[in-house]
Amino acid sequence: MQIVYRAANIIDANLVKNALEAEGIPAFVGGQYLTGAIGELPPMPLVNVMVAQIDLPRASEIAAKLDSELAERRAEPQSDAGWLPEPV
Repeated sequence: MQIVYRAANIIDANLVKNALEAEGIPAFVGGQYLTGAIGELPPMPLVNVMVAQIDLPRASEIAAKLDSELAERRAEPQSDAGWLPEPV
């Protein structure tokens, strides 16, 4: 298994994993259970998405595209519009 994506958090890792699996690439999220010990571990990316060596080139393209989309989304001004239902 090769690391195709070093995630900032578990959510991003699972988004990438699901995108890869939707394209027929088996993927595995490693390190997600280490985030509970964050105060005890040195600062480093703990959550990684891994794929088989043979899938690495295609998986890298998909992961890079999704990472770019996630970065754009984070750069947008924060707004509750579209995220929360209207109050009743």
